[in-house]
Amino acid sequence: TTETITVEEKDEEFTIEIEVTLSEPSSINTFVSFSTADGTAASGLDYKTVSGTLEFTPGETSKTIEVDIIGDLIKEDDEFFLMNFTNGINVSLATKEVVITITDTDTQSPEPPEFTDKGYSTPLSYPDYTLAWNDEFEGTSLSSDWTHEIGTGSNGWGNNELQYYREENTTVTDGYLFIEAKKESFGGRQYTSSRIITENKQEFKYGRIDIRALLPKGQGLWPALWMLGANFRTVGWPKCGEIDIMEMIGGQGRENNVFGTLHWEENGSRACTCGQGSGYTLSSGTFSDEFHVFTIIWDANQIQWFVDDELFKTIDITPADLSEFQEEFFFIFNVAVGGDLPGNPDASTQFPQRMIVDYVRVFQK
Repeated sequence: TTETITVEEKDEEFTIEIEVTLSEPSSINTFVSFSTADGTAASGLDYKTVSGTLEFTPGETSKTIEVDIIGDLIKEDDEFFLMNFTNGINVSLATKEVVITITDTDTQSPEPPEFTDKGYSTPLSYPDYTLAWNDEFEGTSLSSDWTHEIGTGSNGWGNNELQYYREENTTVTDGYLFIEAKKESFGGRQYTSSRIITENKQEFKYGRIDIRALLPKGQGLWPALWMLGANFRTVGWPKCGEIDIMEMIGGQGRENNVFGTLHWEENGSRACTCGQGSGYTLSSGTFSDEFHVFTIIWDANQIQWFVDDELFKTIDITPADLSEFQEEFFFIFNVAVGGDLPGNPDASTQFPQRMIVDYVRVFQK
């Protein structure tokens, strides 16, 4: 057996001991396996994973398991994780799961990092183009061109992501859109963020699209500025087509690199340009240091990707099996947390993190 445990989080890392006891001494060796599992507390962020096997020799009745708790100064909800016991040999398991609760008495609210408007910018007009639509994010709320997508989606939005998308994680102030990823418990998830779309409101076929943005950073963060075919609700994905104007995979030294990608259906299966080029890499710094402009120029023949007006990728869309890209598309802006592609946050990931968008502009001929 072992007892339920409650500990108070400290400002630094500390170690707790979990005592496991036998009801009486055994005359032979006994064994039990143990391993931690996430609850609302996350491994690498709130505690360190441990696993192994306890061996009780004849006469022994007590063993301890040490677990490191990761402390900080930031106010959070009380959280818990589990210690699971399995594979008892020569012993029956009176306790198969123990709850370890971490209470939090911190008072410091997490503050997002400050930012400046420095960085690349593009004009409000181009020769031979007309400004078809733009959002400069003036005022104090999103315009009616946008809708929030709420919740966890199917299978974590198809990628086993960890966030719950909420309207509250989107703000508009001082001429910027803020999409904030937070470490907080909501709706059965450990993280929250936002995802906004222009479906049925602003949809476009061809043109030059400029988006000026400052990106978040950290292992497990996945900011994206992208588009889906307007027929998504009727034909589904990937048959509707997907245009990723910009996506970045946070952590592991990857925050100086962004990708531009197409997804579509070919012979009943998903196809993409994922392996065609390694995207765009900054010569110095990361995309969280200052604003950059992410651009596509899209016509009936091709789609080109640019960062700060520097071309880094061109895809021919004239083949018949890429006909998805001859139709209208709507915008999606979001910051995902965790999942199959970026991997999950770890102890190095600092929250909150924000993607800040200065403007989105669509120019057409």
